[in-house]
Amino acid sequence: MTSDAWATLIALVVLFGLEGYWPFYGGRAQRFRHGWRNLGLALISGVVTAASAPLLFAASEFAAERGWGLARQFDLGPLASALLVFILFDLWMYLWHRANHEVPLLWRFHRVHHTDPELDCTTALRFHPIEILLSSGVNVLVIVALGMAVSEFVLYKTVMVVAILFHHSNVAIPERFDRGLRSLVVSPAVHRVHHSEVRRETDSNYGTVFSLWDRAFGSLQLRGDARAIRFGIGRFGESEWQRPTRLLLLPFRREVPA
Repeated sequence: MTSDAWATLIALVVLFGLEGYWPFYGGRAQRFRHGWRNLGLALISGVVTAASAPLLFAASEFAAERGWGLARQFDLGPLASALLVFILFDLWMYLWHRANHEVPLLWRFHRVHHTDPELDCTTALRFHPIEILLSSGVNVLVIVALGMAVSEFVLYKTVMVVAILFHHSNVAIPERFDRGLRSLVVSPAVHRVHHSEVRRETDSNYGTVFSLWDRAFGSLQLRGDARAIRFGIGRFGESEWQRPTRLLLLPFRREVPA
């Protein structure tokens, strides 16, 4: 397996275990059933992710052979180059995530992620395969534009999967610790607001790794009553809509969650 696949597996097992011992939201008797449903969709999306990986790597090598990309226009050492493209790619992920909320066609697929009525580490893997396909296609262009090396892309993706599993997790973290974390990176308290059923809160906190983008672009929202947040999108959080087959077909329905 690749490094990001190993990171996903290890982080998922560790966080799911911690959620059982120190949950932020307690009383979740059906968490295994909820997790299996999300992983069912994740398995399908994972096939798309794996199939698109060679194209992403090829884009990186194509740019490298020609000296293309922003990072290649500066005389930077390996560490400085890796840091620059890491930060810039994370900025891109913020912009792409925001576009998935603001562009109706993209939201039609992305809202599958938001129809989850509960929030835990398995929610981090709950994406429609067409969203993954669209994201991969656009990422090819971004990788070339940045001149992102294969090793730099793998590094970002490995950190990213751990970050999103963590900030989706239902692990009880002391507020003081979470406050310190969110000064630099996206913390669970920040991302819980993003999954609120209240649309103005859903349309906030788009960061993937760093929290500074939400601060810089005015999209950061915090709540002091996180345990009162309700997740999902209306009736589409009901059990009948949580089967992987329903979730796959949801974007194509005439009646879809707003």
